[in-house]
Parts: sequence; structure tokens; C-alpha cells
Amino acid sequence: MRIQRATATILSTIFMGLGQIYNRQFVKGIIFFLIESACVYYFIGNLGRALWGIATLGDTPNHLAKVNGITKMVPGDHSIYILIQSLITLFVLILFLIAWVMNIRDAFQTARKREAGIPVNNFKQSLRYVRDYKFAETFLILPAVGILFFTIMPIIFMILIAFTNYSAPSHVPPAKLVDWVGFETFRNLLALKTWSHTFYGVLTWTIIWAILSTVTTYFGGLLVALLISQQGIRFKGFWRAILIIPYAVPQLISLLLMRNLFNGQFGPINQYLRYFGLGGLPWLTDPFWAKVTVIIVNMWVGIPVSMLLIMGVLTTIPRDMYEAAEVDGASNFQKFRIVTLPMVLFTTAPTLITQFAGNINNFNAIFLLTGGNPVNGNYQYAGSTDLLVTWLYKLTLDQNKNNMAAAVGIIIFIIIASFSIYNYRRTNSFKQEDMIQ
Repeated sequence: MRIQRATATILSTIFMGLGQIYNRQFVKGIIFFLIESACVYYFIGNLGRALWGIATLGDTPNHLAKVNGITKMVPGDHSIYILIQSLITLFVLILFLIAWVMNIRDAFQTARKREAGIPVNNFKQSLRYVRDYKFAETFLILPAVGILFFTIMPIIFMILIAFTNYSAPSHVPPAKLVDWVGFETFRNLLALKTWSHTFYGVLTWTIIWAILSTVTTYFGGLLVALLISQQGIRFKGFWRAILIIPYAVPQLISLLLMRNLFNGQFGPINQYLRYFGLGGLPWLTDPFWAKVTVIIVNMWVGIPVSMLLIMGVLTTIPRDMYEAAEVDGASNFQKFRIVTLPMVLFTTAPTLITQFAGNINNFNAIFLLTGGNPVNGNYQYAGSTDLLVTWLYKLTLDQNKNNMAAAVGIIIFIIIASFSIYNYRRTNSFKQEDMIQ
């Protein structure tokens, strides 16, 4: 009887749907048959070009040629379009292969039921089975396909760009072709002095910025939340509201306003300092003071977020714990150190890690406040306050160094992913996730 199982499997392998038709599931078999027919038709016209395109990225640049006796510019291959079209075709191929394997598995299992004497489902019974037992999986197929094409494919495209020479002035389509160069871009970024000096300088400042901005906003928010939550504080609603205002105003407006307030020549802050005889400071024009300024402004914007988060956590701490500490004679500082701080950290540690990752990519705070300036003559297309993400922006949109920007993007991803996963797995929130229900 095993011959039915083997026959159904072989037929399904040869062409989708044949195994189901052999198993007398005619509607399902026709659906599989039509799917493979459509895919074969699509692949006949596209798969060969996709494989050629992903291997070569085109071989004919724009060139002059005589057309009807007139010399004209004839369009050549556009390497980037070819790469995108090739990726789409290969992703369709992956989906087809998944469907092909599912078709073989389905035919095999149905034939095994027939061999055991179990009646197989007709089309209506199959639909009812999907509705009753596979409803969630079936309806997740559509978002999964969307994620594949609109999330995973752009990431893979960005990764592939890092292994090409897609950069101005010699390799920008459609005038020029783009070629694969392997790890040359990464070698230049990490080892070539003209690029590595900028990369390590910007990377160091990015890490310092992420640590300082995370620590200052988190503990600033904790301090404010503790002060407002104290018994006997009057007008708590007013204090909460006035501290939330910086967060409620669009960051674009707040940061551009701050840029004018800290203007070294005409800004009111320096005018007030001069009024009191203190002299002005080069807030945005000196490398050191520019870094101090972005951290101060980031505290002004970020502390309300941490304050709201921590105030919510404070309301969940059982009063019994404080009463027990008071019975043991604990001082206010000891109650904070033994009860409040561990509970707050336990609950907010994942958010703290998220804030750190977000600050590494905090594009707005730097770009809108300083634009990466002041200029640093030792850097390649970067200023003294540029983070990796703002440097990446300049490399892409201002300088057309797309391959270098892609390499920087990959490095940012590796840093953030490694740090976040490592630290999250070490937190008590991860180890004791069932402590608070």
C-alpha cells in the first residue's frame, strides 16, 4: 500500500497539484496546479535575468551610439534597479519553494491517510478544518508576506549595498555601473586612515552621547518623580503638567527654538549671562560646549518621559514594604536604596535599554540642534557633534557615498543589537519575568 504514498509524493514533486488530484482532492489540486503555472510563467520571463542581475549588476553603461544617423545617448543598465528587481524575483522564488514543499507534504500525508483507510477531506471539509484549527496561521500569511517584502527585503538590500562600490563620483547609476567589491568598503572604513579616523571619532562620541543622555534623562526623571510624589507636595497636577509641556510640544519646534536660544551672538541665554557680567559662551560653535549643549537640551526633552514612566511605577510599589523598612529603623535614603530603586529598576530596565538604543540613533536632537557642527577639519564629511546616524545621513544624501553609509548602518545595527540583547538577558526583568503579574 505504500505505493500510494510514493506515487502522490512523486507526482507533487513533478508538478504542484498532481499529487492532490491523484488523492482525489480535485479542487485543491487545481489550485496548486494554477499557482505553479503562474509561477512558472513568471519565472520564465524573470528568473534568468534575476540571476544574471544579482551576479553582474548590469554590463552596459550609458553610451553614445548612432541611431538613424544621429548620435544619441543610449540608456544602459541601471545597477540599482536591477538589484531590486532581482531581489523581488528571488523572494518570489523563496515563497514558491515554500509552497512547493507544503504541496509535497500535503500530498504525502493525505496518501498516508488513504493507505490507513481513513477517508480524506473534500474541499469543503478542508476549508472547515482551516477555519477551525488553522485560522490564525492562515491569516498570518498575508502580514508575513508584507514583512518579507517591506521589512526584510529593504534590510537585505541595504546589506548588499555595503558590498558594492555604489558611491559618487565614479559609480552612480544611470551614468555608471555599480560592481561588487566584497569587504573593501569595510576595510576602508575600519583601516584606511582617511575614513577610520572619522569613524572611530564619531563612534566614540556616539557611545559617550548615548550613555550620558540615557543616564541624565533617566535619573533626572527619577529625581523629579520622587520629588513630586513626596507627601505634602502641593499642586502635584500643576508640576506634572508643566514638566510634560516640553514633551507635548513637537520636538522639531522645541529643538529649533533651543537652537536660537543658544545662539552665541544673538541668543537670549548669552545676553542674560552678559547682563550679569558673566560673559557669553560658545554654546554651538565650540566642539566641547556644543556637546554639552546637546546633552542639556536632551535632558530638557527627555526627563518628562522618564518622569511619567517612573511615577507610574512608584504607584505600584506596595506600601507594606516601606512600613516594614520603617519598623526596622530604615532612614529615607535606605528606603530609597533598598525598596524604591530596585523596584523601579526591575520594572524599567527594558525601557532603559530601549532608551540607550534610541539615543544611539537620536537623529533629531543632533541634526536639528547643531546639524552635526561645529565643523571638524580632521573628519571626513562629519562635524564634531555628529553621531553615526547623522554622519550616515550626510554620507547618503549630501555626498552620495551609499556603500560607506550602508556599512555604517550595518555597524550601528550590530552595536545596538549586541548591546541590547546582552544587557536585557542580564536584567532581573528577564531572569524573573514572572515576579510581577
